[in-house]
Amino acid sequence: MSQLLRVQCFTVSRDGFGAGEGQSLARPFGHVDPADLVSWAGDTASWVNRTEPGGTRGLDDHLTRDYPRGIGAEIMGRNKFGPQRGPWADHEWQGWWGDTPPFHTPVFVLTHHPRPSFTLADTTFHFLTATPAEALARARQAAGGQDVRLGGGVATIRAFLDADLVDTLHIAIAPIDLGRGERLWRDPRELTDRFHLEAVPSPSGVTHLLFWRR
Repeated sequence: MSQLLRVQCFTVSRDGFGAGEGQSLARPFGHVDPADLVSWAGDTASWVNRTEPGGTRGLDDHLTRDYPRGIGAEIMGRNKFGPQRGPWADHEWQGWWGDTPPFHTPVFVLTHHPRPSFTLADTTFHFLTATPAEALARARQAAGGQDVRLGGGVATIRAFLDADLVDTLHIAIAPIDLGRGERLWRDPRELTDRFHLEAVPSPSGVTHLLFWRR
């Protein structure tokens, strides 16, 4: 089987926004409280960042268990890595995740400004100025035959969709409206020319949208 490019556990609002305006070091999601978008995942027993026992079971947990499964590399945009813009002025700052990032694979960060690779625990961050196709080729080579996860943010997912490189998507719809920010879509049916779509509501209040290639 070929290596898939997968979007997983990515959450948007009912009106299609995956992040708000005014991203900063203190507010990674901009004007949005992260809990309003992603608490469904953080509350599960299997969430990759969980450090305490417990957590919910059921549909949400079943879907979060697939987040690391079969993944050999990740691609993310610069905005997911951090709020800085322009040339990298501070190499000491190494992302939102502390000394042990939750990826456990090579991570390829798309940027227009060069920066040396570095390693934290078992995650190595590489910084690429590349087209989506070029970045995917690098990530697949590093993934050792496993799939590649497209981690976001919104602009990065849109770029890979526009290049027709994405194979599957799991998008969770949070029961809130943001009104402004970075928008993934106006209507998820925009993608049904290329993807099958199944919507699965969860008792947590989110609706999981599962897309796979036609």
